[in-house]
Formats: sequence, C-alpha cells, structure tokens
Amino acid sequence: MSDSQGHPQIPSSQPEFSRRLTLSRIGHDGLTETIKANETEGKALAERLNIPALHALNCRFRIIPEAADHFVLEGVLTAHVALECVITGEIFEDALNESFAVRLVPARRFSEESASDLEAIDEIPYEGNALDLGEIATEQLALLLPAYPRKPGAALENAVDEAPRETAEEAADEAGSRPNPFGALAGLSLPKKRQI
Repeated sequence: MSDSQGHPQIPSSQPEFSRRLTLSRIGHDGLTETIKANETEGKALAERLNIPALHALNCRFRIIPEAADHFVLEGVLTAHVALECVITGEIFEDALNESFAVRLVPARRFSEESASDLEAIDEIPYEGNALDLGEIATEQLALLLPAYPRKPGAALENAVDEAPRETAEEAADEAGSRPNPFGALAGLSLPKKRQI
C-alpha cells in the first residue's frame, strides 16, 4: 500500500473504535463512562466483524477499582446491526442489548489459569496506563453477534438451495444413459392364479 507520492504506508494497529481512558481519571469511588461509535467507526467495525452494517453502537461502563491495578467493568451494550440470514440469504435489521462484566488486570499479572476458570468473571489483560473502552465494547459485541443469524419468521423451507437443480432434459438424458434397475423384471410375468 502506498500514498499518492508512491511512499509505502505503514499499516496502523489502531483499533477501529478506540476510546482510551487513563487510569488517573478513575477515582477511589470508580467512574461511569458512556461511549458511542461514529459513522466512520461503525463502517470499519462492520468490516472487521464481517457483518453487512453496524448502524449504532453504544456502551455504558461502570469502572470499579480493585487492589493491585485491577478493575471491574460493568457494561450495558446496545447496538443496531444488519445481518445476513443463513436460511434465506436476506439482509435484516436487529437490535442487540446485553449487560456484561469483565475484570481488567495488568498484563504482567494476567494468568491464563484464572482466565480459563468458567466460574470466575472473565479477565482481560491491559498494558500501560490506560484502558481502551472502545476495544472492550467491540470484543463484547463480537461475542454477542449470533453465529448463525436467522431472520425472524425464516423457516428451513425458505432455505436457499446452493446446489444447481438439473433440468428435466438433463434428468431424462441421465436416465437414458443409465440401466434401469427394474428393467430386468419387466420381462418376467407373474404366474397366473388357477381358477378353481
């Protein structure tokens, strides 16, 4: 990739939706913060999440400090998305609303063992002196999206048939080139019942 003068451009590692919150802003009593994706960020996120469109994404966080630079984030995420139905192939609109809680721990203290504990709150490592609330919201949205989107009312009989159907002529030609498994029986006659 190069710019208009032919110089190579270094790809940016900046997330599509970044809202950095410095740790110094979080007091002893915690902090409430609301973030919202703009139109450009929504388009970039839709591409990243492989969905037709992301019309709106809002997330309200309650950040609660714990010991040793750990933080519990309680969030309420709402999103308006466009999805492709796996049954009909149609694009449809959907509204998502979910509450969640995660614990952020410094990367140097992050433990894979505690992260894999199904009973414990999900732990996410962070680095530096800031939390990226936008990236956290994006990851939660990715978890919330259905793996197999289904338009309301879509039934299996509406499913798109990807395999090409053979025409009547093709079916007749194929039948003519194959031996009929019942052809050998056609020449046989059943014994007639004797009249008494």
